[in-house]
Amino acid sequence: MANRTLARYVRASHAAITGSGTRMHLPHDQISVPNARHPKRDVSTLAKGATLAAVLSAMIAIAPPAIARDYPPKQIGAWTLAASEDGQGCFLTRQYEDVGDTTLLLGLDMDGTNHLSVLNDNWSIKPKQRLKLSFRLSKGGYKDQLSIGLASNGKQGFVTTFEVRFVTYFATSEALQITRGTIPVAQLDLAGSGAAVAELRRCVEAHRVAAAAKPAKKPRPNAIPRDPFAPNPKARDRR
Repeated sequence: MANRTLARYVRASHAAITGSGTRMHLPHDQISVPNARHPKRDVSTLAKGATLAAVLSAMIAIAPPAIARDYPPKQIGAWTLAASEDGQGCFLTRQYEDVGDTTLLLGLDMDGTNHLSVLNDNWSIKPKQRLKLSFRLSKGGYKDQLSIGLASNGKQGFVTTFEVRFVTYFATSEALQITRGTIPVAQLDLAGSGAAVAELRRCVEAHRVAAAAKPAKKPRPNAIPRDPFAPNPKARDRR
């Protein structure tokens, strides 16, 4: 599986998501999350007007950026970890050889944004189709979560984004059940997700450190006009 083509992680639709304000069914103090901070407020999900930052895109490239080369794909049990091609984060993938061959992707960006995508050969979801799906983890879940349809590599599926703590809940769960109303969509085994998410966080931190170490670009000496306040300021020549 380590040599399988990794699925794509694209920043595309930028479709604005407005939802009904779904929330985790269990309060923080009922969920065992080691070394995690527990804010006093309830767990929230997609804020009204939130922007969906990512759909899926190709991870494998002829000339990946330096950070992708420095953090090569890794196999953690049934999970595959890779750096995203744009250098903004990392993602996990897992394949399920069930009806239609399901692909799950969990992406995490440096700013804490997460993206969950699930695709299947048999599904008829249309790209950009708006869906309300419910997600049940081992402890608690998210009801009527707004999700956006997509297509990639001959598969159809959806992408959605959750509140920041979703990745922690994902890491402490053994299974993820997805439903559309009363219709079952997928029952996915998350065994090993704790170790996989720990490696995912290390990958994202490597991106963050690398980004912080990059020197700021200095403007070219001739890029500043001789008189910036002139009616039509022009860049200086080399004289």
